[in-house]
Amino acid sequence: MKINKIYVVLLLCLVFASCSNYKQIVYFQDAVNADSAKIALASPEVRFKPDDKVSIVVSCRDPEIANMFNLPYTARYVGASTLTSANTSNQGLMCYTIDPDGNIDFPELGKIHVEGMTRSEVAAFVKGQLIGRNLIQDPVVTVEYANLQFSVIGEVKSPGRYNISRDKVSILDAISMAGDLTINGQRKNVMVMRTDSLGEIMTYTVNLTSIDSVKNSPVYYLRQNDMVYVSPSKKRARESDANGNTFSTPSFWISIMTSVTSIISTTLLIISNMRKY
Repeated sequence: MKINKIYVVLLLCLVFASCSNYKQIVYFQDAVNADSAKIALASPEVRFKPDDKVSIVVSCRDPEIANMFNLPYTARYVGASTLTSANTSNQGLMCYTIDPDGNIDFPELGKIHVEGMTRSEVAAFVKGQLIGRNLIQDPVVTVEYANLQFSVIGEVKSPGRYNISRDKVSILDAISMAGDLTINGQRKNVMVMRTDSLGEIMTYTVNLTSIDSVKNSPVYYLRQNDMVYVSPSKKRARESDANGNTFSTPSFWISIMTSVTSIISTTLLIISNMRKY
């Protein structure tokens, strides 16, 4: 009877250990109805800041007129594609760098303040100025990000810097682009570091196991130069030590319990066979 009780206790320990590991790695554990989770942020779109680079392409029915408002340059790459246009003879376009005051120097229009604007707002403003000053009657203005990036480091499969190619990039998009967290990444402790307009670094923590934590986070949508850091689990941290895989690691004790369980099972089988004789 005592042996059977020990056997049951060991099995319960293994079950609880498995449940504990499950809760450490599964996302959105509190999501009863995922469809009811709504993201409501005041300004999720990426907005331009000083030192950002922006590509602005003006097109119209008369390529020669449009050329007056574009900056010809040798072919450049923006993200994964080359910016080319029919009215630039396949030359590509130079990007504007936003100065410390938030301005760019646009051909014919002079200085334009674009800090705090989104892509669509910049395009609408330039188009309005071109029409309002009777420079072009039918302009099409295309605005693209040129150097906007964020970083993902820590316990992810592919850490690195990634381009922002659209107006809204969420922290889940970032994790997906980085190949998801490794099994050793802490889902409950994902940190986002963001530099504010005063140059101060702000830190935010997101718990990926809670959908409420994710959807209510001020860093659900990332901005340029954000850094996402996934901290390692305690097990991973211990493994970095030469003596990490010892008595303090769960894997060690699970291995011990498995071995003990196997021994007890074998012993019970031998005792049962001996009683037959």
